[in-house]
Amino acid sequence: MNSQRGGGGSIILATFLLGYMLSQMPLPQFAEWFRPEWVAMILIYWVMALPERIGLGTAALVGLGLDLIKGSPMGLNMLSLLIIAYLTLLLYKRLRMFPLVQQAVMVMVLVGINQLIFNWVHSLMGTRSDSLIFLLPALMSAVLWPWLFIILRGLRRTFRVS
Repeated sequence: MNSQRGGGGSIILATFLLGYMLSQMPLPQFAEWFRPEWVAMILIYWVMALPERIGLGTAALVGLGLDLIKGSPMGLNMLSLLIIAYLTLLLYKRLRMFPLVQQAVMVMVLVGINQLIFNWVHSLMGTRSDSLIFLLPALMSAVLWPWLFIILRGLRRTFRVS
């Protein structure tokens, strides 16, 4: 019987803290729409890699923290990250089998759902975008997914996070 408990909680926490920092990093005005959804991508990775450990509870806490950091309407990030985590939990066995390019397409879809939720809530508040430029972070997230996946997988294997 293996009595070794899964460790690495500090590594997982550190990756989410880095995601928070990257999501708040100042960018020039023209580059704001090109900011990938770092926290959502990190959540997708950890749910896909450790579905028995990282799930809806983690998504709710991470989303609540993101709401507080960004100053967005309370519960907006929490709702969107809960939906992303739920869909990732439904698909994680398939996602693991996909090559990185197909995973990137799925990340684009998941982050696109996130962006659609944000646009919908902002339209209810009267501040919506009239173009589809709000989906640009989903495209940028897909472009950066293979590198983020390789880095996080390397961290997980190096520190034996399980």
